[in-house]
Amino acid sequence: MLLTDFDYNLPEELVAQAPLAERSASRLLVVACNGAELQHSRFADLVQWLRPGDLLVRNETRVIPARLLGRKESGGRVELLLVRPLAGADTLWQCLGKSSKPLRQETAILFAGGVRATIEAVLGDGQLAVRFDGSADFAAFLDEHGHIPLPPYIRRADSGLDRDRYQTVFARRPGAVAAPTAGLHFTDQTFAELAAAGVEVCGVTLHVGPGTFLPVRCDDLDKHRMHAEVYEVSAEAARMVNRARAEGRRIIALGTTVVRTLEAASDDEGRLRAGSGETDLFIRPGYRFRVVDGLITNFHLPRSTLLVLVAAFAGRERILNAYRQAVTERYRFFSYGDCMLILGGVARGE
Repeated sequence: MLLTDFDYNLPEELVAQAPLAERSASRLLVVACNGAELQHSRFADLVQWLRPGDLLVRNETRVIPARLLGRKESGGRVELLLVRPLAGADTLWQCLGKSSKPLRQETAILFAGGVRATIEAVLGDGQLAVRFDGSADFAAFLDEHGHIPLPPYIRRADSGLDRDRYQTVFARRPGAVAAPTAGLHFTDQTFAELAAAGVEVCGVTLHVGPGTFLPVRCDDLDKHRMHAEVYEVSAEAARMVNRARAEGRRIIALGTTVVRTLEAASDDEGRLRAGSGETDLFIRPGYRFRVVDGLITNFHLPRSTLLVLVAAFAGRERILNAYRQAVTERYRFFSYGDCMLILGGVARGE
């Protein structure tokens, strides 16, 4: 299929620029893949749409303040976005760089707090290998001087509010440079209500990379290559998922990152394997889902790999129709926007 098959018209004013006052105050569009009509609900009523015995799987990654603003020794401004540590060291990072002139090997960059960075290699595709010196505690340096890496469609500078709200309440494992945004709606009360209703919860980790922001540059989906992202599945999560599958209970993925983790870490029979690794899995129509039966997800950008994934799960026409209705009903879109619940994917069924 072509990327242009996953386009829709979105008025700019529907792109949420800030979170709502309350996390769980967002709207919820319910999409049933058995042909039932769309249902307009509230996220606060999520528990009403789930069953006792459902297993909700969440991504427990934590966003780091990965955007750094510095200057060359000549005075020119430089912006770095940390992607991942290299060679197991917290001072050597793969980064994306932005400057008025191309950044070259051995260029020095000066940051607040007396930290100096040196570009050790130009890796291609806009990527750099950058070594940081001058901070005994790099995590503390990031916490004090780094910025929350808000998506480019949020047209404002990050603030103290984003330190809290561009982070899930269950974030545990630092390493992401973008939030698993479907989880931003959840509160401790939400999980208490789910537990009381007999819904189980477990966690995996996928450190979301900047590839989630990058535009797809080819129209033929078969030619697109995803940026690899690091994931980890604990023995307990694998046990809970495999037991739920064996007992015929639904597995609900909280976000597209969970879908990619569960599908990448499972075998051909759908058994989830514990362990860590990297995945560049690109899920598109024709993919047969082995693990996931339902999906909670935000509304995604036109012509994006995330929209393609959701369309693969629920059916392209069904999803594009749901998006058109969401626009008509003035839902809020993208990271700080509203969300949808998809039940019974076309490749798994009810």
